[in-house]
Amino acid sequence: MIIHVIKKPNPSSSSVTIFLPGGLSKISNMDDAQRSFIKKEMEDEKEIIRIQELGRLRFFIPTKSKKVDAEMLEKLRAHGSSIQAELNKAKQTELTIVNETGVADFSLALAEGAALGNYQFLKYFKQKDQEKKKHSLSSIHILDSSANQKMATELQNLVDATFIARTLINEPLSYLTAVQFSREMQQAGKLAGFSVEVLGKKQIEALKMGGLLAVNLGSMDPPTFTIMEWKPARPKNKKPIVLIGKGVVFDTGGLSLKPTPGSMDEMKCDMSGGAAVIGALYALASNKIPVHVIGLVPATDNRPGMNAYAPQDIITMMDGSTVEVLNTDAEGRMILADALHYAKRYAPQLVIDLATLTGAAVRAVGQYASAIMGTANQPTMNKLAASGMKVCERTVQFPMWKEYGEEMKSDIADLKNLGGANAGHITAGKFLEHFTDYPWIHIDIAGPAYINSASSYRTKGGTGVGVRMLYEFLAH
Repeated sequence: MIIHVIKKPNPSSSSVTIFLPGGLSKISNMDDAQRSFIKKEMEDEKEIIRIQELGRLRFFIPTKSKKVDAEMLEKLRAHGSSIQAELNKAKQTELTIVNETGVADFSLALAEGAALGNYQFLKYFKQKDQEKKKHSLSSIHILDSSANQKMATELQNLVDATFIARTLINEPLSYLTAVQFSREMQQAGKLAGFSVEVLGKKQIEALKMGGLLAVNLGSMDPPTFTIMEWKPARPKNKKPIVLIGKGVVFDTGGLSLKPTPGSMDEMKCDMSGGAAVIGALYALASNKIPVHVIGLVPATDNRPGMNAYAPQDIITMMDGSTVEVLNTDAEGRMILADALHYAKRYAPQLVIDLATLTGAAVRAVGQYASAIMGTANQPTMNKLAASGMKVCERTVQFPMWKEYGEEMKSDIADLKNLGGANAGHITAGKFLEHFTDYPWIHIDIAGPAYINSASSYRTKGGTGVGVRMLYEFLAH
């Protein structure tokens, strides 16, 4: 998908026009009957007005206000996605957005929705079937006096970053082992210009990352710990921002095997937090955002084979804390704990971790939001929430009262890896908090990370949630 700003319309392409009430007179190549039709549709408060003539599709989206808010931007993204779907059915290759409102954010939101909705994961179809299924839409032109190519390129890079995350999430374990996952990070670094260091099993053992090594005991494949860094020449921040992503490339639950039918069906997505961190680094580096950011991704699969760690095992973590294992399916917090401790060496300004961590988060907020909590100050939490709202990757903040931490105390070790029956997303957060000594935010993306049917521009499968929110937060 190519997104670019143009100076004049391309007469061969379809067009989406945004205009204010009273703007009908400015639309060229339209007869009186068409103007009358559009005027009536506007009076009926139609959100999308469609005209087709001589094989050419034209869509008109009236805007009643120039106010840029989250609701308006999301509505325009959704319109862009629905129009993209119609253009693909019509085998159109180009989409032109003509914006007469003077608000560049409107045309960029339309382009974003169309581009994100155009994503496909076709890798495992036969070549001839790939060609049949492949969407025809390949380029988006923006005709907008208030927009420039820099804006279009920034959006292009952000869309590409989201696609990278989605594709990694959609890849099966038969391809995306922990080792291959680290290779994908190296490739992303080469493309975008950030550095990547991959630690193998011997280095992980030398660091005594007991949580990551314990989860990996049941696997035939070795674990990896990948360090990504985007450090521009003159960053705005004196101390780095550290992003940490859970990288469980497949989760069977280990010896605490997932019990219900179908509960393993989506577990290739258990590295969605890691994918979001990769996507965020890719977007930041591609757009040369002057913020020093480090990404950490501990990666392994969680299986019941080999010498798998077992319930009632005591694991010594990288920071020296001991953990009583009550459930091997609470593995994400085990590998994140080591990464959170590792982050201390950077004396970070802020650490944000993302993980498909708990079913409790899904039960609390569904697929429509992520659960967040942490020790960062409230203004920082509010800014992250506002960033999520702007790109419609919404968050709901939960408390971290000390009573939740009491549930994580063990009779025979420093901690246990499972709390009580209720508020599991919060007790998991309290477990992670033990390994931090810096401002920190935990984002449980278990609900929105992977969906079984498309929702507007969020395509079926991996959504790439977190990429756009983190980019908005760090870049703007």
